[in-house]
Amino acid sequence: MAVFTPVSSEDLCDWLARYDVGQVQAQQAISAGIENTNYFVSTAQGQYVLTLFEKLKPSELPYYLGLMDHLAKRGIPCPRPIPDRDGQFFSMLCGKPACLVTRLKGKSQMAPDIPHCSVFGDLVACLHQGAADYPDHSPNPRGPAWWVATAARVRPFLDAKQNALLDEELAFQASHRSDALPRGPIHADLFRDNVLFDGEQVGGVIDFYFAGTDAWLYDLAIVVNDWCMKPEAALDAHKVRALVAAYNTRRPVSAAEQATWPVMLRAGALRFWLSRLFDLHLPRPGEIIHPHDPAWFERILYHHVHYPSPWPL
Repeated sequence: MAVFTPVSSEDLCDWLARYDVGQVQAQQAISAGIENTNYFVSTAQGQYVLTLFEKLKPSELPYYLGLMDHLAKRGIPCPRPIPDRDGQFFSMLCGKPACLVTRLKGKSQMAPDIPHCSVFGDLVACLHQGAADYPDHSPNPRGPAWWVATAARVRPFLDAKQNALLDEELAFQASHRSDALPRGPIHADLFRDNVLFDGEQVGGVIDFYFAGTDAWLYDLAIVVNDWCMKPEAALDAHKVRALVAAYNTRRPVSAAEQATWPVMLRAGALRFWLSRLFDLHLPRPGEIIHPHDPAWFERILYHHVHYPSPWPL
């Protein structure tokens, strides 16, 4: 669990006084996440999630909160930001910008089967289509420029073999640009723990705070790298086919995108290897925090490099 900024019940009640959500009945720290501080909040009128942003600046928040509001209005099951009485989606709490959003039904499915993958593949396509006309723009905050900058900071913690893999992959990605591929706002972190299932259907997609404009295929590759991986860090072909087929039915993938699929799988693995290395070796002070093991995505990247996976359909 990550709680970087403790919020007292008094502070919460004072802050919520600007909202039309009723009296606070309970608050509970959320045992997930490594970027922000989150609490479940129950009031007389409903169930909500309070987020205090530990890294994002107030100037960056309108993009993310506006995107969530945009998608919710289009029927995508995602948290809807609650405006205060002044119509603002966020304000300062305990020295940090904070927002209140609706709490969604369901729980994460950490062992998805083929039907789960198929249902979610369709939802990813719906999300991309729903976000396509979002008028705001923000570059992917953890795109290639971030890869290079972060690689420089984590190199001292790597051995020679790991540094060689990192050098080779950065050079490979630099020579395989994806700027011409279909693109728009992407979630960029659609891991299993950021998706809630309510029965057999997706009840919600949460944690949009890595979103930005990038290739839709990259977002799909991030999904496949988490949802369709075997314990030996190799892709489960049946799950991949089910997820990608459902996505492709909703948003047909072009020939150019299909040809770039192996590159995107590697890009997704590189991004999360780097972020997990950074969180492990260069953590921020926090009340409680358990970073993810970067070795898992190092293995996935190694597999994609040595055993490229063609477009599955």
